[in-house]
Amino acid sequence: MKLLILFCILISPSLVLAEDIKGLQPFQPYGVFSTFSAESLGERQIGIAINLERTKSPDFYRITAQAAYGLKDNMELHMNLPYFLKYDQSIYGFEDISFGFKHRLVDEGRYSPGLAYMLVASPGLGRTDFSTDGRLGAGMIITKKVGPFRGHANLIIYEPFKSGLNREYLLNLGAELAIAHSSKVLAELVGRKNYFINRIDLLEWRFGFRQELSEGIFAVLGAGFDIKDRKPDYRFFFSLSHVISLKKEGIKRIYEP
Repeated sequence: MKLLILFCILISPSLVLAEDIKGLQPFQPYGVFSTFSAESLGERQIGIAINLERTKSPDFYRITAQAAYGLKDNMELHMNLPYFLKYDQSIYGFEDISFGFKHRLVDEGRYSPGLAYMLVASPGLGRTDFSTDGRLGAGMIITKKVGPFRGHANLIIYEPFKSGLNREYLLNLGAELAIAHSSKVLAELVGRKNYFINRIDLLEWRFGFRQELSEGIFAVLGAGFDIKDRKPDYRFFFSLSHVISLKKEGIKRIYEP
């Protein structure tokens, strides 16, 4: 009996970790829920955001703070800091903080897609139950607009530092449909092979809506449904983001003859 209790204690952090690790997420409106766009913030633009997430089986509430900065019109820095408000009734704490760099190599053309790469680093400072002891990641991003649709495809690979964990692979496909100048319908398919299992453990549809409330302020509401193992049974999202420009617009003078 003592051995059984000890075994449960030892594996409990791994069971928590196996369920859901946030990782780096796109800053709205430059992406879908988890699918990055090759588009980015403009030079000297700052983005701040707060994201709320609720899932059932596993049962948790999570809040994520985000920040982004446009180094150039085709380069940006990202930061994600997730925090579990409640996990399985009694567990709470920070996940690993994540830092990212995204660089658009090819601008989207009339017939050609936009192409970007992304680099991710996480120092592994979160609660042990939710940490990989840090990880490095890299990915490719493709974006193409066709009429009112804009589609995105991502392949992202994470290498964890914790001994015994496998690489995580993420293949995300996302789409945005413009239904008005400031409104878009969002759809996404997320496929994942996580750190513990050498097979796809998550295949999830996500749908939602993004609205620009005022200039530079965006709200996103969405829901996700697993179509493989029904884990999670469902997932709800809400995010609020604000884009701030540090560039001063030049004053245009009009001279009359």
